[in-house]
Amino acid sequence: MLDVNARCSTSTDFNYPALNGSLGWKQGDEEGKWAQKAIETLVKKLKKRKGVLESLQYALTHPNEPSECVTIPRSLDGRIQVRHSEIIFEAFQVSHRKGFPHVIYCRVWRWPDLQTHHELRSVESCKVPFNSKEPEVCINPYHYMRIDYPVLPPVLVPRYNEYPTPPGPQDSIQLHSSFPDGGPNFNTDSNLQPVAYQEPRFWCSIVYYELSSRVGEAYFASLPSILVDGFTDPSRNMGRFSLGVLSNINRTVTVENTRKQIGKGLHLYTLGGDVYAECLSDSSIFVQSRECNERHRFHPTTVIKIPPGGSLRIFSNRQFAQILRYTVTQGVEATYDLIRMCTIRMSFVKGWGAEYHRQDVTSTPCWIEVHLRGALLWLDRVLRQMGPSRNPISSVS
Repeated sequence: MLDVNARCSTSTDFNYPALNGSLGWKQGDEEGKWAQKAIETLVKKLKKRKGVLESLQYALTHPNEPSECVTIPRSLDGRIQVRHSEIIFEAFQVSHRKGFPHVIYCRVWRWPDLQTHHELRSVESCKVPFNSKEPEVCINPYHYMRIDYPVLPPVLVPRYNEYPTPPGPQDSIQLHSSFPDGGPNFNTDSNLQPVAYQEPRFWCSIVYYELSSRVGEAYFASLPSILVDGFTDPSRNMGRFSLGVLSNINRTVTVENTRKQIGKGLHLYTLGGDVYAECLSDSSIFVQSRECNERHRFHPTTVIKIPPGGSLRIFSNRQFAQILRYTVTQGVEATYDLIRMCTIRMSFVKGWGAEYHRQDVTSTPCWIEVHLRGALLWLDRVLRQMGPSRNPISSVS
């Protein structure tokens, strides 16, 4: 709850007590200090413009009433950089903190656990929402609403002795086909068992490779937003996988030079079951995601280039659920093959595939393999429910 009577630290803040109300942050911790600095710098920016701070004060103290847009100039890429000492609005920079302005102030005043702009949509009354591409962008936190993502319905799995004979090639159904009821029909007399998606403790694990050699231990991500960079992080931050700390006595000159170019690396985050990758590096990153390729109707092994500053949804849990519902009708072997959709490969700086002389990811100097544990565990539980395969699955299947 917002404490509109909270005492404030500066004379400017004292005139606008709602700006420094109880924001859901623990006072004195790192996030709390960051939020306080964001507020102080915003006040300095807005107090030069007549009536704007008053509009923001009104919006914060009357959340259920209509309010005016509160705008700031849009930066070159729409983001602002948050440092310990200042917030930079004008320049496109990537530093200690970076984020879209409306996300930052929605985090500060409404949702401390907010991660990305994909969780927000503007209200109809907002004249200059973030997606309008106007020179100014509204940061009024009550001009945005949070998107609720629906729960995935369970996959209905028949017992293994109830599977129909797999169709021949002439009868096969493309996975792109849509099913009116969300999946193929079974005989109503079949014993269908619902297998629901369950969120695991760690939503993904990441393994780092140099050429064909695995380097270091796997990183397990519990936070929804993580950074994979080329720096060294002595604090072992839970939300950061720093490749710079990993040693390899067999490291080549090519690998070493590539590691130096990883820099700020990439931002991985999960939202409503979907997974996004954002390139923070000055060099491109390259992604091979079979689910993403299926969704865009690309060849399964297509490698997608994400340039600096670009982002891509690399996995959709809802699309995967639809594919899983269909594939269980094709038997255990076909369902087991979906394990490849739950693993995403990403390389730094150097790409691979049809357009490169490096045909396989193991020919790239630095790359990671991301295992989506929620999808993998769901698939494992479906396979257990399906029972044994008519053709036993081996480790090389």
